[in-house]
Amino acid sequence: MTTAVATAVKTSPTQTFSIDLAHSDAAFQVRHLLSKVRGRFTDFSGTVAFDAAQPEKSTVQLTIQAASVDTGVAQRDEHLRSDDFFAARTFPTLTFESSSMTRTGEDTFDVLGTLSIRGVSRSVVIPVTMLGRAKDPWGNDKLFFEAEVTLNRKDYGLTWNAVLETGGFMVGDEVKVSLNVQASAA
Repeated sequence: MTTAVATAVKTSPTQTFSIDLAHSDAAFQVRHLLSKVRGRFTDFSGTVAFDAAQPEKSTVQLTIQAASVDTGVAQRDEHLRSDDFFAARTFPTLTFESSSMTRTGEDTFDVLGTLSIRGVSRSVVIPVTMLGRAKDPWGNDKLFFEAEVTLNRKDYGLTWNAVLETGGFMVGDEVKVSLNVQASAA
């Protein structure tokens, strides 16, 4: 190990960051008829155990409250919380727990982990871009990253749909999920 790397390891231990809900978002979009419906979750939390010397050894944990789904239409949101979709009373959380990270570029990683929705747990790879690390005006250490992945909702038991009289289905199977996260050092 070179002296520079040894110094970096000594001065850059793993540090835990907590997601700052006020400066982060968890959004999604899905086809509805011929257009797309966009929504978000307003209540989520998580941590990043960040290893500055070896970012690929970092870990991520995320918990989203299913009942916080918000598409801007109250009736649709109630339907999404119902047993037809998230079954939020029975399965109140959506969770992701990383198991490994693979560097794919200077600031990009594929994060492998287990995503659990509606009682179904599946292995998924989420491409993540680390946007940087900075101190806010009060000297608090912040970590910034974004991620986007497309999931098949049926893989997680979200199978409700309606056949259209013209053929096809009301709701698409693919859901694009986007995360923009600012996390604060604990």
